[in-house]
Amino acid sequence: MKYTIKKLAQLAGVITRTLRYYDEIGLLKPSEINENNYRIYNEKNVNKLQQILFYRSLDFSLSKIKQLLDDPDFSRLKALKDQQNLLLEKRNQVDALLTNITKTIADYQGEITMTDKEKFAAFKKEQLEKNEAEFGTEIRQNYGTDVIEQSNKKYGQLSKEDFDQMEKIESQLIADLVTLKQNPDLDSALAKKIYQEHKSWLQFTWPKYTKEMHKGLVEMYVSDERFAKYYNDKAQSDVTSLLKDVVEHYTA
Repeated sequence: MKYTIKKLAQLAGVITRTLRYYDEIGLLKPSEINENNYRIYNEKNVNKLQQILFYRSLDFSLSKIKQLLDDPDFSRLKALKDQQNLLLEKRNQVDALLTNITKTIADYQGEITMTDKEKFAAFKKEQLEKNEAEFGTEIRQNYGTDVIEQSNKKYGQLSKEDFDQMEKIESQLIADLVTLKQNPDLDSALAKKIYQEHKSWLQFTWPKYTKEMHKGLVEMYVSDERFAKYYNDKAQSDVTSLLKDVVEHYTA
């Protein structure tokens, strides 16, 4: 079965402009261009587009999708199984949030009494599952399964006060990084404060702190664009490399 760009767009529930863009960036090239200069897509293209849309539903960036699909070792079957697992995790997250909001409604109506810990349990579980899906392989390779499991357990047991304090420290850390970037003096009091803030933030979840683990973590931040994006997006500026420099300076 072959499709014109219009027919394929209708079949997939996307707009033709999306398929043209995928062609432009080399993500989904048509199998041929006919004599009327129309893009023509075959069954292989259909399967690839389905794969792309699965990844998009999981919030993968187009650049990451292209990297995965261009990998010479890419296996469609393995990718489908991985996507299935990620979607099941996503469903579990939604189920947990629905359960939490149902209990919250019952609490509001006086039918039950929720503890503060219960009110935030679903959000922490969702964050853990999101982190595991996005970064699990890399952090387990670097720190080992036991350390990560202990860290996840510690995070899940945080009180509301600890959770709020953790977020407050992170917000201040981001603000301080933005300020330091204007005059990046690693020997300044501000740079030392940033190191202490990041260390304190980590200690909310790390089972133990070592300088070696800290240095390894910030190295991962800059070597993997997904980790770098976390801080850069929050700061709306490229601060991840600066954070790495600060941590390496004070753990030397």
